[in-house]
Amino acid sequence: MSAEPEELPEAIARIRQEVCALHAELTRYGLVVWTAGNVSARVPGHDLMVIKPSGVSYDELVPELMVVTDLHGTPVTATDGSAARWQNPELTPSSDSAAHAYVYRHMPEVGGVVHTHSTYATAWAARGEAIPCVLTMMGDEFGGSIPVGPFALIGDDSIGRGIVETLAGSHSPAVLMQNHGPFTIGKDARSAVKAAVMCEEVARTVHLSRQLGEPLPIAGAQIEALYARYQNVYGR
Repeated sequence: MSAEPEELPEAIARIRQEVCALHAELTRYGLVVWTAGNVSARVPGHDLMVIKPSGVSYDELVPELMVVTDLHGTPVTATDGSAARWQNPELTPSSDSAAHAYVYRHMPEVGGVVHTHSTYATAWAARGEAIPCVLTMMGDEFGGSIPVGPFALIGDDSIGRGIVETLAGSHSPAVLMQNHGPFTIGKDARSAVKAAVMCEEVARTVHLSRQLGEPLPIAGAQIEALYARYQNVYGR
């Protein structure tokens, strides 16, 4: 027998707890500084998402501060007063909310989005250069190179549009937005955080490799074999 779907307040409480906890992973792995960066998660079964508030330090985050928005990045309200349990009206959602929301609207398979300014991945983004697939780890996790998305300004859904267009038809759960930094996606928020951690790891390793010489590419058929095995067998 299938489980009953969660009531909305319970679903929001659970997702806020998860999103808050995952922000600690960004600091744990050194992917963010000050208040930059954010994790969001879709609320299953509802056109809502939960995201970090703007301008709040990571060490001050608690689940109750996570902001609930619709899939256009607008904080939710409710006529029955229930929204009062979800929202602090003095908080605003992350400035990247429109980008996250655009991804959720156009990629229904995505349940989590992460943005960081992690050092090495952002350095590749500043060059507007894809990270080439020269590591078996990249074949496993990304199924090829980590692509570069177009330059876009914060404030509307331009970044989200660039993410969706760049990742269309790609195995990669990560994209380097030019002159900005990495965005990652996943079936849930934890998967998107893992992709952000792995993106920074391979960005660093490939950069160091290039200091020694030109890294050796991996053939396309081998990359596909690595990805298929990891995603369908080993990595499950």
